[in-house]
Amino acid sequence: MVATPQAGAPSGRRAASPGRRSWTGWRFVGPFMAVFALVFLAPIAYSVYLSLFRTQLIGGTTFVGADNYVKALGDPQFWSAFGRVALFLVVQVPIMLFLALLVALAIDSGRLYGASFFRISVFLPYAVPAVVAALMWGFMYGTRFGLIGNLNDLLGVSLPDPLSSDLILASIGNIVTWEFVGYNMLILYSALRVVNPSLYEAAEMDGAGQLRIVWAIKLPALRGALLIATIFSIIGSFQLFNEPAILRDLAPNAITTYFTPNYYAYSLSFRGQQFNYSATVAIVMGVITMVIAYVVQLRGMRKGA
Repeated sequence: MVATPQAGAPSGRRAASPGRRSWTGWRFVGPFMAVFALVFLAPIAYSVYLSLFRTQLIGGTTFVGADNYVKALGDPQFWSAFGRVALFLVVQVPIMLFLALLVALAIDSGRLYGASFFRISVFLPYAVPAVVAALMWGFMYGTRFGLIGNLNDLLGVSLPDPLSSDLILASIGNIVTWEFVGYNMLILYSALRVVNPSLYEAAEMDGAGQLRIVWAIKLPALRGALLIATIFSIIGSFQLFNEPAILRDLAPNAITTYFTPNYYAYSLSFRGQQFNYSATVAIVMGVITMVIAYVVQLRGMRKGA
């Protein structure tokens, strides 16, 4: 006869207690949570703290509560900067995503000669730092020393100045588009690569052409990727800073200290020494960006349901 262990008798392997299991998980996520709190939560908390005070030459630092937020919401320079990046978003983002979509579809079609080289060529500008890209394009935009100036001298014409007040926003949009078309192309192309090939085979057997396949199979498959790319582009547009900051030395009359909200916050802090109000502007802009991105995400999810 074989003896069977009674219920409740200790087995050969000792079971871990519930408390030990819970602490094991925290050991894995603990380092990340520490870094996350240090580099993300702590700066936000400190910015909120700064926004509740005001520092003056006479009287020093005093607690003002929500006064800085009331001032920011009524600041015409802040809303001018916000309107500028909103216009940038409405015009530049659709153009950039449309170009990225065309490139992704062309590479995925399998009919593009040298697709691998074309893919890496389109993605390569994303590897260029934004500061370097702004300097490079700023040199080409120059009418006295750059490519535009050389073309004017060579052709004997007077091309429009890309660094003028009327064209500076479009010029920055061109730089950002050049930088991020490849990044968004990679997101869309990755989504196309996971589509089941049997869907294409079934469509071809039914006599569907390439345009019909794109419209009925590929575009629906890209809905989630397009939503992600749109949200990233919205956040990036509202964070516009590097390009105006670099080009301001080349176009001081076209790019003001409140050209974009981020640049406005930077100017208030490092040029105007208004740290408290600068923190307030940054927080207000962060909340607006979060709300708009969340609304776009909800609408995209509802349409995809």
